[in-house]
Amino acid sequence: MQLPDETIDDLTRRLRRIEGQVRGIQQMLTESRECRDIVAQVSAASKALDQVGFKLLATGLSHCLADPVEASKNGFDLAEVEKLFLKLA
Repeated sequence: MQLPDETIDDLTRRLRRIEGQVRGIQQMLTESRECRDIVAQVSAASKALDQVGFKLLATGLSHCLADPVEASKNGFDLAEVEKLFLKLA
């Protein structure tokens, strides 16, 4: 499945932000920051990464629903989308 350029751009921006968050967490560890602050940042980065996955799957699902025959030919039928959603859940 080919993703629309705007989706790729959005996901790339989100991943860059997450990358920055992870570097920030590493810095917090190096600075021996408070555990609860670090955990809060880990939680935020984790949720942001989940959102990337869900956005990716939502795009795939709309592609699948718009043209189920083509999506199935590409190995991305509704059953596959459901499996992928369950992996993120």
